[in-house]
Amino acid sequence: MIRQWTIVGLALSMLFVANGGARQQQPPDQDQDAQTATNSVGGDVTEDVSLVPGETLENSDQQTPIFRSGINYVRVDATVTDQEGNPVLDLAADDFEIYEDGIKQEIDSFQLVQVDQLPALEESPLVEVGRRRSDQERAASEADVRVFVIFLDDYHVRQGNSFRARQLLVEFLENSLIPTDLVGVMFPLMPLEAVRLTRNHQAVINAIDSFEGVKYRYDVRNQFESAYNHYPTEIVERMRNDVSLSALKGLMIYLGSMREGRKSVLLVSEGYSNYVPPQMRAMNATTGVDPAMNPARYDPFAGNGSMEEVTSFFQQDEVISDLRRVFQTATRFNTSIYTLDPRGLAVQEFDVSGPNIALQTDARQLRRTQDTLRILSEETDGRAIINQNDFGPGLQQMLDDSNAYYLLGYNSTLQATDGEFHEIEVRVGRPQVNLRARKGYWAITELDIQRSLRAASDEPPRAVDVALGALSEQRRGQLVRTWFGSSRADNGKTRITFVWEPVLERGRRSTQASRILVTAMGNNGDAYFRGRVPESVGPGRGTTGDRNRASGSSEGASLEFEADPGVMQVSLAIEGDAGEVLDRDRNEISVPDFTAPEIVFSTPSFIRARNALEYRELSEDWTIPPTASRDFRRTDYLIVRFNAYAPGDLVPEVHARLLNRRGDVMFPLTLRPASDGQPYQVEFLPSFLAPGEYLIELTAETPESEATELLAFRLGA
Repeated sequence: MIRQWTIVGLALSMLFVANGGARQQQPPDQDQDAQTATNSVGGDVTEDVSLVPGETLENSDQQTPIFRSGINYVRVDATVTDQEGNPVLDLAADDFEIYEDGIKQEIDSFQLVQVDQLPALEESPLVEVGRRRSDQERAASEADVRVFVIFLDDYHVRQGNSFRARQLLVEFLENSLIPTDLVGVMFPLMPLEAVRLTRNHQAVINAIDSFEGVKYRYDVRNQFESAYNHYPTEIVERMRNDVSLSALKGLMIYLGSMREGRKSVLLVSEGYSNYVPPQMRAMNATTGVDPAMNPARYDPFAGNGSMEEVTSFFQQDEVISDLRRVFQTATRFNTSIYTLDPRGLAVQEFDVSGPNIALQTDARQLRRTQDTLRILSEETDGRAIINQNDFGPGLQQMLDDSNAYYLLGYNSTLQATDGEFHEIEVRVGRPQVNLRARKGYWAITELDIQRSLRAASDEPPRAVDVALGALSEQRRGQLVRTWFGSSRADNGKTRITFVWEPVLERGRRSTQASRILVTAMGNNGDAYFRGRVPESVGPGRGTTGDRNRASGSSEGASLEFEADPGVMQVSLAIEGDAGEVLDRDRNEISVPDFTAPEIVFSTPSFIRARNALEYRELSEDWTIPPTASRDFRRTDYLIVRFNAYAPGDLVPEVHARLLNRRGDVMFPLTLRPASDGQPYQVEFLPSFLAPGEYLIELTAETPESEATELLAFRLGA
């Protein structure tokens, strides 16, 4: 472990990778040297290119920025306005105070950033930003360039409102942007790699012209929607919320990897709710409400009862919890969300021409959906453009907030390497002014520092290579996919879990595997298990003793038995429907000792859910066997289960984080603690991630020791 004095010494001699905790994998054709040109930190291991008073940054190959190295350097942007909302531009560094976790910090860099509304383009003509990520990063890294992304939430905007919104947005973009502005557009189902920051504002306008809302419309538009639109209306609405908020969260991370400074997202949406009134509930959202199946279809009083109000309240509480993850991510990556409700001065949530919904229910839903937009804006220092028919002033305020602000920098005296969130408070000494600033930053960990000290080739650590090696393509013609896992059993033994799944290929149905004969032997000749998995072809369950059991079906099977720590030889005979041997395999398995005097992980296992309904069932089913696959779709819900064993009665502190394939930290993952004999559980929907290879890093710590485990997986489209 690198100690603090070592860290400081290395920090003085090396330039670190900016924004390592947020950077996503770059496509292979992008310039690696662009990563050393980003110009801010936010508490990460980084080079500091903050400007001292009087310095300038030119976008020129002949001028090199001044770097100030340090692992604890933090930059804060602060907006100061008078009582009328006009920027205050005559403040000095002495007018500000910064506190981190209540402790005053010394400001050692200070800069007023002002965006020139009339740039002298005839002197230095703008060059259009290339499509490569490095080109966009380089352009976004300039402090006096405004960065905006318009998120068009078609799932939560009615068709008519979307037509109105795009007309007003186009007028605004044509009249209010300046040539240096970088602007992007994103839809909920758009992959992040397709989001492009560009100065070609006409291309942005063309994208907005395609915006068409589908709120409460369930026609299948693509393959993704065909997988779930036939579910009940309430399930479909939950799925749409998940997709939209996951994409929005992913956008925050993506922008954070572009630059650490100020960024703005304009969210065009009518708000979020899991609640569907009884009059609109259908068993199949695509076919619509069948009055014969739903007597409440024409009952205006359905939904006014106390039970419906309680249901509505708790379902909205679930949405607020989902929103919290979004605005926490936005705060972490220094992004402000400006919400725009295209309904304008709204008086109702549901159409008059639609179901006969009581005014009380309608008013309640309108208020709650608008509240979700206010929450996202208020918690991220943005503005909510709600209940206004004239969007112009609100949109102009979004631009004005990025026109003038102060950049403050300090070396944190806390020198935190705990990976936790540290609160920042900025104070200004001038009375009767309004101040807005980022609320805090996430500190690095010592493991992050070790990753940043890689060679110039920036090769991944050896442990990352080993983990990714498990994703290597299986040999052609292989009939089954297998997985072995280990966990602690009683009396010093180790529980082995074996899972297999058939590999289905076109034209090979006749040779599909039906069961596997498993023989597991210890090096000392002890037989741990011998039997078929499953015991018979087709669905069924069987036992092979009190501690050894096998279960499964013709779609795959699982097996559990106990073994002694050491080396175990496993022979597999893959059999067809008639009992013929189709293939053989032999494995040498290292069985860990879970009584060792250090922290030991059980083998992490994946469980895959295809939709939200299946996810809710599987997340509480502790008997479901894991999947042997490590290839998933971006629309899959992923669950990872594991245990972390510490010596004696110690309970380790456990964390989970997502890494890209180079080993850079992207963001922490939600972890359900172990309890009542059940393992730790990581749950997330990766729909906001780009296709590619990723790793989950598990860490467990006690006062005496720590351990790390890497789990690789691959995402497809």
